[in-house]
Amino acid sequence: MSVNPNEKPEPGGQRPEPAERPEKPEQPGRGEKPEAVDAGPADRTEPEDRPAEGAESAPVGPVPSPEAGTGARTAPDGRRRLADALWPPRVTRAQLVVALLLACLGFGLAIQVSSTSEGSALRGARQEDLVRILDELDDRTQRLEDEKTRLEKQRSELESSSDQAEEARRQTAEKERQLGILAGTVAAEGPGITLTVTDPVGAVESDMLLDAIQELRAAGAEAIQVDGVRVVANSYFTGGGDDMRIDGTQVTAPYVFKVIGKPEDLEPALNIPGGVVQTLEKEQATATVERSAKIVVDALRPVKRPDYARSSSQ
Repeated sequence: MSVNPNEKPEPGGQRPEPAERPEKPEQPGRGEKPEAVDAGPADRTEPEDRPAEGAESAPVGPVPSPEAGTGARTAPDGRRRLADALWPPRVTRAQLVVALLLACLGFGLAIQVSSTSEGSALRGARQEDLVRILDELDDRTQRLEDEKTRLEKQRSELESSSDQAEEARRQTAEKERQLGILAGTVAAEGPGITLTVTDPVGAVESDMLLDAIQELRAAGAEAIQVDGVRVVANSYFTGGGDDMRIDGTQVTAPYVFKVIGKPEDLEPALNIPGGVVQTLEKEQATATVERSAKIVVDALRPVKRPDYARSSSQ
């Protein structure tokens, strides 16, 4: 459908749209002059590109190129997209796990570096820091010295207590031997005297022998043995003449007393006026005293457990 250029527009200022857009003429090549086109009478009377009535007029000025318009629009849009991507941060679980692992790895590397570079850190430390480190080392050394002194004291106490225990055991063993001598359960030897009593007529009684035992004990006798019978604190004499008994064991004349003690004290105790020797002589018996540097008392008594007496020591 062709449009008549001489046709006047309808009232209202609008030109009816053409059904088909006219084909543009071919652009001439670079360096070639466009051929003149013979315009019709309408082209000579009407100016080209006249805007229709009621239509907006295009602004006058340089037309921006397509490239410049695209760059101007892209810069603010890119910054806005970058800001939207960075804030607010969106952290996933995987990212959080990776961050924790990296933090642990960095912490371990920092500890290793600090431990290996301790010497270099001291070389670069300040004077005040070096003085503080020296003071701490001195305090630690003093504490170690105090601990050493305390341990040495404990060792000395343990050694002394061990010595005391050993001494106590030794003293206990010695006390046992002494009590054994007094109880008649242990053999004994030492200086003393030998008293021999003869009775040709059998006039000696048990009380006379008992008096001799008492005089000897009073003079300091420590161990006494009469004819193979150990005389102790609970010993007793019975009978007389041909039936003399000590603790139920029969003994016969001559009666031989082996006594351990100080001879200088034992012999005078028997020879005092009115003493054992004079009493026996009145009964036609004789008493002979002989000192000796070594008297052996080897008669033993069986160990008897008391029936009623118990030790009161805890």
